[in-house]
Amino acid sequence: MSERKNFFRFVVPSILAFALSGVYTIVDGFFVGQSLGDIGLAAIVLGYPIAAIIQAIGTGIGLSGAIRYTIMQAKESEEQRSCFGGTTLLMLAISGLITFLLLVFLHPLLRLLGAEGEILRLTAEYIQVIAIGTVFQLLATGFVPFIRNMGGSTFAMTAMIAGFLTNVFLDAVFVPKWGMAGAAWATVIGQAVTMLAAVGFFIRKKTAVALPPLSGILQFFGSVGKVAIAPFGLTISPTITIILMNRFLLLYGNEQDVAAYSCISYVICIAYLLLQGVGDGSQPLISKHYGEGDMTATKGVRRLAYETAFAITVVCMAALFLARNSVGPLFGASADASQEVAHYLPLFLAAMLFVSYVRVTTSYFYATEKTGLSYGPRARQSSPWQPMWQERS
Repeated sequence: MSERKNFFRFVVPSILAFALSGVYTIVDGFFVGQSLGDIGLAAIVLGYPIAAIIQAIGTGIGLSGAIRYTIMQAKESEEQRSCFGGTTLLMLAISGLITFLLLVFLHPLLRLLGAEGEILRLTAEYIQVIAIGTVFQLLATGFVPFIRNMGGSTFAMTAMIAGFLTNVFLDAVFVPKWGMAGAAWATVIGQAVTMLAAVGFFIRKKTAVALPPLSGILQFFGSVGKVAIAPFGLTISPTITIILMNRFLLLYGNEQDVAAYSCISYVICIAYLLLQGVGDGSQPLISKHYGEGDMTATKGVRRLAYETAFAITVVCMAALFLARNSVGPLFGASADASQEVAHYLPLFLAAMLFVSYVRVTTSYFYATEKTGLSYGPRARQSSPWQPMWQERS
């Protein structure tokens, strides 16, 4: 199989999987917007950063573990089994911590994000359910990189599609009955379907599982966390913009402005996730060639990733510009909010070419263990994977 064909065999399913991972809340926004209008859209977009952070944590930890798993693929070892088991244990522990923190500090957190009055009530109704289902969301996004790196790129995409279709169907059923809570339950159950499909994949593959030595498990968690920072930051960076924009729009604007921005952020985030799908879809091949010491092949995959990301960027920019007048009505925004969407969306499209380069480059850095560079150009380059949980002499 040619390198180009092999590249697209990994990348196309990854692009679709990332796109679907980002549209859970967007689908919620579509149904809620149709039912509740601008105030529902405003509530969904205020809650979106919390859901996005949960998914970004799962992506970061899962990808961090999967990268090491792939680099050790030449021979299955106790360390490889411990990598999978220890990463899963870390995801379970963090999901429990997130659930606890969200349920205890939910209202102060939402006020910090700018929610007040009826928007606060609706957003809290949504996030309470999201918090309860954190474990499903985090494991669903965290297991997908392992499936992809075990040669199951198409299955990972299928699992995401199954969860997405479940979410769409349940949104149509639940939102008219239970509003915001119904939308959240649809998201949680959809993610649970993806997680169960992933577990089935591991069982069918007879994936061996072990845990790192108890004496070194905290150091293992730290090693995973160091690499996870880069993919987590890459996934969450648009969400930071959303948080700041929401805060200032509520301070200096109104619900209509937040609703307009929610529509823009939805479509822009999907485009960004497509680009991340290119970067992370190429990661298994990059890590494999890197582990084999073949830097020519490694850089060849990176070149294909740049070309693909640029092509996707151009298509997305053109499509969204031409469809700018239809974005607001699609999500049920009011006529005034839809007009704002059409006016301001082109400004957000202008940055996409830069984003395409950054996303592929950062993915390349953490796929080749250049963790310091993946954090930023001034960071110190180091490899936290040597060792995993014991220091070498």
